[in-house]
Amino acid sequence: MSSSNERTIGLFGATLIGVGAIVGGGILALAGVAFNSAGPGAMVAFLLNGGIALLTAFSFAELSAMFPQSGGTYTFAKRVLSVRAAFTLGWIVWFASIVAGVLYALGFAQYAIIVLQELWLLRSDAVPAWLSGRAITLLLAMLATAFYTLSLTRSSGSGGNWATIAKVIAFGILITGGLIIFVGEPSREVTSKLEPFFMNGFMGIFTAMGFTFIALQGFDLIAAAAGEIKTPAKTIPRAMFASLLIALLVYLPLLFVIATVGVPDGSNITALSAEHTETVIAVAAQQFLGPAGFWLVVVAALLSMLSALQANLFAASRIALSMARDRTLPRRLGRVQSASGIPVNAVVASAGMFIIILLLLPDLASAGAAASLIFLVTFTLTHWISYIARTRATQKPLAFTTPFFPLIQLAGGVACAVLAIFQGIVVPSAGLITLIWIVLGISIYLYFFSARARSVDALAEAKDPYLIQLRGRSPLVLVPIANPANAEAMVTLANAISPPKVGRVLLLSIVTSPDNAQLANTQRVLTQSLQAAYNVDLFPEALTTTATDPWAEISRVADSYNCEGLLLGLSDLSQADTLGHVNQLMSRVKSDIIILRAPKNWTLSTVQHILVPIGGKSAQDSLRSRLLGSISRNHTYQTTYLRVVPTSTTDASLKRITRALQHLAEDENSSAVVVVARSDDALAEILVRSAQHDLMILGVERLGRHKKKFGVFVRSIAAQSHCALLLMSRRG
Repeated sequence: MSSSNERTIGLFGATLIGVGAIVGGGILALAGVAFNSAGPGAMVAFLLNGGIALLTAFSFAELSAMFPQSGGTYTFAKRVLSVRAAFTLGWIVWFASIVAGVLYALGFAQYAIIVLQELWLLRSDAVPAWLSGRAITLLLAMLATAFYTLSLTRSSGSGGNWATIAKVIAFGILITGGLIIFVGEPSREVTSKLEPFFMNGFMGIFTAMGFTFIALQGFDLIAAAAGEIKTPAKTIPRAMFASLLIALLVYLPLLFVIATVGVPDGSNITALSAEHTETVIAVAAQQFLGPAGFWLVVVAALLSMLSALQANLFAASRIALSMARDRTLPRRLGRVQSASGIPVNAVVASAGMFIIILLLLPDLASAGAAASLIFLVTFTLTHWISYIARTRATQKPLAFTTPFFPLIQLAGGVACAVLAIFQGIVVPSAGLITLIWIVLGISIYLYFFSARARSVDALAEAKDPYLIQLRGRSPLVLVPIANPANAEAMVTLANAISPPKVGRVLLLSIVTSPDNAQLANTQRVLTQSLQAAYNVDLFPEALTTTATDPWAEISRVADSYNCEGLLLGLSDLSQADTLGHVNQLMSRVKSDIIILRAPKNWTLSTVQHILVPIGGKSAQDSLRSRLLGSISRNHTYQTTYLRVVPTSTTDASLKRITRALQHLAEDENSSAVVVVARSDDALAEILVRSAQHDLMILGVERLGRHKKKFGVFVRSIAAQSHCALLLMSRRG
């Protein structure tokens, strides 16, 4: 990704990302496991996995064309689901790419050890035991990871093109040589090696599918780099299907020649795989092409493992980058180099996770099983997200659509889910690894990231109302109006905070006594409110009710209509009975509450400068972020974030507090001014600065999940300040 966010990857490059990740690494690492489970029927397992992958590619293609930003499944979830669900899925997808990369790093190490052993035998009669041990395997895997980490911190592309092309050529030579020999051999003698074809019946096929599904994974990495691909709506679907087609054109013929001409007379592929589980293809190639075939497979394996390792490291770094920009991972992972646009921190962090998982996973089979299970889970969810996005999308025609909707999403989702469940049962360690990672991720998110992520997400919804619709919401803002003088101010503010074309506004008039004077006043308030709404192109709903207790009625209507927001206009916040009613209302309703205290004839259109005092707590951050983002859709203003600290605050502490406030302002409003003032009288400092602003935004005090109130400090500001004041209380 360049610093100017230019799209630099074309169809050829995008296809090579998929081919680099799919072709070679998975089949070379796991073919022996598949043949052990299903015998020659492993070919059917790969074919069925190819069908599932093809169904899944349709959902990925449609979502990538709809949301052409980097991040893959995480980006899809972020657009359609809640931020918490998006984090969970992004956390899993990030881990999936990491585990897949670990699989290929271990596979590279295994084949590199073969090379080292052969070279050792040139000078000695025996290979030392340490050259086959776990220590050398881990060392070689870590060296490969370190090399490509360095490569990806220096180059903005996914790289590995030369290795991808070279390995496809090597596989082509291997397959061609095997087919030539097959044609020249007596057919009965060769095909007898395929008997019995279904060694362990359907259960064996299913087991092989679970272990080796990762061998068809890789097309989804194209979606992870969508933000860097030219004309993504056309390029991404073509690249995904092309990479899958190339993979199947390599896999199926290769498995066939390995299971036939690659097996010695009197044996079968199951027995050969049991003896050489991790290197069965190299051993089989030596059978029909001699030493040249053996070394051809070794070279192809090294190239395959390395290109797949790099592709998964590249994808993992882009997923981490997208998550960090949404504050669901540390913000420093979202930084890119100004000159090249390379997310160095995201690359290094992903590589660090590679090393940790590499040390934890015991062998190739465990890595393959865990990676397959995790990808099957994410693919199941991708089908579901594709279905939801299609049903909620209104920006049509879509750039790419899956045919036979929703049959392909349903068939693909069920297939992935069933295979994932089976894999979790057959290989409990894979399910345990996945469960531990999910629990760990949710714990980290709730403790470290949830507050900032909610704020960034609220801002995104405020600036892009279509996002709210994709998430299946149509937020309703309730606006009780009793004073005709407040009508215009309340309606213009309601118009600003209600998402256009998605949100709704409900004007509420409450008749407390049936006398003619009050009925006339209610009619006048409603008429003025509707006229003010029409003047700003807002077409609200209107409701008039009768109740002896207006505060209880507001609460009842808010809950009955499931309002997301409640906007109140109060001219005087100093009266004890009014504060008591408001405190009860804030603790009772399930809506976000915004209270406007404005001077006479004040309207939002007159606001140029907004003051946001920050007290160090984050309880109201997401609501404030949503409010500021909503106002900014149609109105330009300057925001000042103010933090008042004691005069005894050290310079080091002041610097730390300033940096934290800058980060908060960046998340909520990138153009904001940040001020950290030393003063032992915070109230006086805020009042002085409020005189220079048109609007001040404050949060109320939260005493618990369902208990909020106006604190003494907020009441003092409300009583002594003269600018317009917005007080916020977040739901829950």
